Amino acid sequence: MRYNQLGNTGLFVSEICLGTMTFGAAGGGIWGGIADVDQDAADRIVERSLAAGVNFIDTADVYSFGDSERLLGQSLHNLGIARKDVVIATKVYGQMGEGPNDRGASRGHIMDSVEASLDRLQVDHIDLYQIHATDTVTPIDETLRALDDLVSGGLVRYVGVSNWQAWKIAKALGVSERKGFARFETLQAYYSIAGRDLEREIVPLLNEEKMGLMVWSPLAGGLLSGKYGPGAPGNGEGRRANFDFPPVDKDRAWACVAAMREVAEKHGASVAEVALAFILSKPFVTSVIIGAKRVEQLEENLKAVQLRLDAGDLEKLDAVSALPPEYPGWMVGRQAAGRRPPPFEAKA
Repeated sequence: MRYNQLGNTGLFVSEICLGTMTFGAAGGGIWGGIADVDQDAADRIVERSLAAGVNFIDTADVYSFGDSERLLGQSLHNLGIARKDVVIATKVYGQMGEGPNDRGASRGHIMDSVEASLDRLQVDHIDLYQIHATDTVTPIDETLRALDDLVSGGLVRYVGVSNWQAWKIAKALGVSERKGFARFETLQAYYSIAGRDLEREIVPLLNEEKMGLMVWSPLAGGLLSGKYGPGAPGNGEGRRANFDFPPVDKDRAWACVAAMREVAEKHGASVAEVALAFILSKPFVTSVIIGAKRVEQLEENLKAVQLRLDAGDLEKLDAVSALPPEYPGWMVGRQAAGRRPPPFEAKA
């Protein structure tokens, strides 16, 4: 297991982050097709992850309406894990009640939600507190001021954001710098070999501002596991069969799966391992979030950290998954050609 710097902080986190969206009792609504992990299973998954070197765990208050945080907190307690030995990330934004103020990134909802998350997690601080979505109503300044107060008060150590546009992240960073607020250190975003849109605007921003990237759904909701598409050995059962998310261009996805299947056979690995290893090979990726309902699923995904794709593998996978040209990207590339001069050589 490798450990990467979290954004521009002095904190180091494992390249694999345990995602706990599956923690909680299966029920109705969106969580019925996702969560089905009880306390005993959660304990086993957390224990195996920590044994493999994972020190980073991600959850959210809205996952199973608090059950994910609750089960995670109890697992850490049951296993006797020292607080300093695990980096806990959670998120705020989703609908957590029937009232009009029970969602969003307002100061009121943030302040109410952090206390509830701390209680469910059984901890006195959250390492990384993230705004889960774009709030089109609350002013950015209000959100940032609330988060800064949480950092100043010791309830939260670092703050991040999830599923935001590049322009909005840039604006937030500017506001934080101008007003002396704690800045966003991470972005949690969807990224997979079949969905590389992030590379257009967001990755250059992350590199420029030294923000960390936490990748969610690197297997595109299981679509890239090898269980789906032409040549799939199974019948395609699983979460993706019941919940077709995130949206993916299937033709592009099947081309990627076909190429990954060739690479997997070469290395004696699974298609899922190759999909994860491809994402882990990207230098702008801090940590890849993996979830599981069973320890066996977790074990397969953990193998990806041992898989080293060679230059030929990466060239093949990059080629089949390359983004189609899009303006202004193709014009920027054209006009930038030759802009960087050759190394200066002083005349004798």
